[in-house]
Amino acid sequence: MDDHLIQDKPALWPTVQKKCREIGFDMPADEKTSSLLRTLVTSKTSSNFLELGTGIGASLCWMIDGMDSKSRLTSVDNDPDLIEIVQGFFGNDPRLSLVCQDGAQWIEEYRGPGFDLIFADAWPGKYSQVESLLEKLNPGGLYLVDDMDPQANWPAGHNEHANDLITFLDSRKDLVITKLNWSTGLIMATKQPA
Repeated sequence: MDDHLIQDKPALWPTVQKKCREIGFDMPADEKTSSLLRTLVTSKTSSNFLELGTGIGASLCWMIDGMDSKSRLTSVDNDPDLIEIVQGFFGNDPRLSLVCQDGAQWIEEYRGPGFDLIFADAWPGKYSQVESLLEKLNPGGLYLVDDMDPQANWPAGHNEHANDLITFLDSRKDLVITKLNWSTGLIMATKQPA
């Protein structure tokens, strides 16, 4: 099996990749992780999804491609320039809510319905405010983080943050966790019913 051969990519994917190159955005979500996200989103109908770290919209492109018409997705990023670009890609999709706000502040202030899948691809939700974020995950909901294997762009000492997150998630009795040494290194957790 060749896991690099991903069929049926979203129609918008080449446009998103081209924009990444144009603006020099060097942190788009990995194609394998994005493909997994689409699969996971497709498995959950009439659901509420959250992405922390919109970036250029790379993983968002795949998530939207997998969503049904009754699902909703909120994507949060603190960079207004990136949000404007992503708005241009997806602005007419009524299933999507783009939020330009500090992720940590958004997590602490959010009081809406819980989420059935959370993709934490930013510092808030992955290395800070994790406990607050997991309170917003519905029973049976999925929490996914990427870039858990050492990355070339990690600053000195970042490995400790990744290890601390793993230790924290392992300590949670309300989560069932799978660690995947695949793509950029993933952790997927499911919240158990109370």
